[in-house]
Amino acid sequence: MTNTPQDDPILRPPSLPRRGRIAATKPPVALTIAGFDPSSGAGITADLQTFAAHGLFGTSAITALTVQSTQSVAAIQPLPASTLRRTLNHLTADLPPAGVKIGMLGTLEIVREVADFLQEMDEDNADKPLIPFILDPVLQSSSGTWLIDAEGLEHLREHLLDRVSWITPNWRELALLSGAPVEDRPTAELAMNLLGELHPHLNILATGGDQVAPTDLLRTSAGEIHAFSGNRVETTSTHGTGCAFSSALLSRFILGDTAHAAITAAKSYVEGALRHAPGLGSGRGPMDLLWPLRDNRHELIKHLHPIIQTKQRGFRWHT
Repeated sequence: MTNTPQDDPILRPPSLPRRGRIAATKPPVALTIAGFDPSSGAGITADLQTFAAHGLFGTSAITALTVQSTQSVAAIQPLPASTLRRTLNHLTADLPPAGVKIGMLGTLEIVREVADFLQEMDEDNADKPLIPFILDPVLQSSSGTWLIDAEGLEHLREHLLDRVSWITPNWRELALLSGAPVEDRPTAELAMNLLGELHPHLNILATGGDQVAPTDLLRTSAGEIHAFSGNRVETTSTHGTGCAFSSALLSRFILGDTAHAAITAAKSYVEGALRHAPGLGSGRGPMDLLWPLRDNRHELIKHLHPIIQTKQRGFRWHT
């Protein structure tokens, strides 16, 4: 049965540990494990911009370097899995994250290390509230380049999905993960149910931004399906929408939103980023992922302008 939620009946995201609650001057930490996109439209740089736009402090562990622009991915160079693991251990010992987003992984060895790392994080924090782990299963580029090897995809399906609490595949990725064709909403729901039966703890959020009607479908770990409609934005600046959405979703969870509120806010954030896109590049250009900060700055300036003028009229300037 498909419902459009009004009041959120879904899972409330894990709260931060009491001793980990941060003063206003110390933002929560969000960790991204993903590839590096030198055009800054997707991957690590997009995730960090999204975290910053939500007032979080972003940390990162790079899985692969890429040669790409807005037009295509020309080459991929995965980093050694041992280097990634050393980075994660060293980083999180000093800057423990309040949530983790996983993107492009690339190889079997990296998938294994990330799955083991998440398992150890769970074990080390068994006496604390769970933190959200969100996987954006980046499997293929929009131009068709594979971003993970076949063995890595299999290990991701069999092991990594057991370590994360949320995944945010698009329809093509949902088909690859479930092994079922996804061509319309009924087949998408069927594929979500098949995947959910294999991983009962998993919340599956199938994004529909690349469809004519941009409706996202959520299958909760309880087996309920909810629809979240959106507004289509006509633009060619769509590079990194999946990265931005999953990072925004994690950000909202870290900030304490319920699942319904987090999904709604993440969709609104990406829509705003599309509408504010700077129009760069000759391919699928980048969005403006910092647009909330720019909008807030303009609103602050507009609000302060009459106050500043009043102060200036009553102030004697020295010459």
